[in-house]
Amino acid sequence: MFIDPASLMAVVGGTTAAIFINYPLPKVIGVAKIVKKTVLFSAADTSEIIEKMVNYAERARKEGMLALEEESEKEPDKFLAKGLRLAVDGTDPQLLARIMETDLSALEGRHKEGKGIFESMGMFAPAFGMIGTLIGLVQMLANLSDPSSIGSGMAIALLTTFYGAVLANLFALPLAGKLKARSDEELHAREMIIEGVLSIQSGDSPRIVQEKLKSYLTPTQQESLAAK
Repeated sequence: MFIDPASLMAVVGGTTAAIFINYPLPKVIGVAKIVKKTVLFSAADTSEIIEKMVNYAERARKEGMLALEEESEKEPDKFLAKGLRLAVDGTDPQLLARIMETDLSALEGRHKEGKGIFESMGMFAPAFGMIGTLIGLVQMLANLSDPSSIGSGMAIALLTTFYGAVLANLFALPLAGKLKARSDEELHAREMIIEGVLSIQSGDSPRIVQEKLKSYLTPTQQESLAAK
């Protein structure tokens, strides 16, 4: 009763066409990666970031900043590794912060583009659902001479509105919201990394580094970290 290929094609095909018109082709093709990142991305463990930065601060204090060059090569987080390399190279703190913040802004921009695609899908899908319904009503009204077909014709006409609402509210808009939440989490973690690298470069003690980064945590997270 809820399956009608023509109605589904009108909604999915129309929404897809509108997205391709609204956005450059490479960005639309990359939407699969965005979906994968949104669904499978695991939030950065802030306590793990703090632990890493404290360990790096301890080594820098004992052996000097050059000792972190080896650590930067083994560090799996590319953003943190880049920050450590810049610090080891003696980059001016203001320039280091500006370089890393530029990376942060570029990441935020990419996330906004992905979020925008899903929000556009959420806007276009109901509209094409309504267009499909109007087409169905026109076809139904053109055949009023057969009263027995009015009920089934109306049902099919309304299916496109149903498909549009489902596509928007069960897929596109929730993914846009989740992508924003994941983006905020990743940006927050990277802000902690910038603060930690600058603190290490300035020669702060491991305790000071830890206290600076703890200010990024919620009270509950701070209590959990203290309990470890």
